[in-house]
Amino acid sequence: MITNPAWKSPRAWIILITVMLLGFSADIATKNWAFNSVASHPVVLERDQLLSNPNWTPIPLHQGTVAIPGRLLNFRLVLNDGAVFGIGSQQRFFFIFFTFAALGIASWIFSKHTSKNNTIAHIAIGLVLGGGLGNLYDRVFIGRVRDFMHMLPDRHLPFGWSWPGSNSELFPWIFNTGDVLLLTGMGLLMLFFWTQPTPTTPKPEPVKSNLPE
Repeated sequence: MITNPAWKSPRAWIILITVMLLGFSADIATKNWAFNSVASHPVVLERDQLLSNPNWTPIPLHQGTVAIPGRLLNFRLVLNDGAVFGIGSQQRFFFIFFTFAALGIASWIFSKHTSKNNTIAHIAIGLVLGGGLGNLYDRVFIGRVRDFMHMLPDRHLPFGWSWPGSNSELFPWIFNTGDVLLLTGMGLLMLFFWTQPTPTTPKPEPVKSNLPE
């Protein structure tokens, strides 16, 4: 039983909502910047066209830009109709439903499984909510999720290995700020619960006998 549950604490709510709004804003702002700046010209996204034709893309051919030198991170534009890192394509309604369910579970964890002093957990849940809402916004209002970060570009698996789909890149997935927030929040939340002490059940005291010895 949680004493001083988070849902009764204004401070816990302020932390949660602030982190969520900052994360959501950062995700949308970085996506807007990338799709206006990375290619040779701003990419105009037409929602109806994206939804009616899964093979249509308004993104022009482009080499991308170097974000961190040393083949560590490039910016390259992709429209993703799957989940995190492009997993499970062309399942838009399923992932919209799944996102709502995940956001509900995160809110339930905040309300029922954290206390007012569990600040790390509240920050973690705020990151999950912010990242989830950012990608949900794209699915609902744009039609696909905007991705633009490509980690370890032009680095390949050793020994001629390849991922399913014959992609030999070391990290073939392209992702966005919302994905980073989601995974960071989930990692922090797992670490938080893993480091919590295991509740112990007090041992019952022995019954005293009133019989004379």
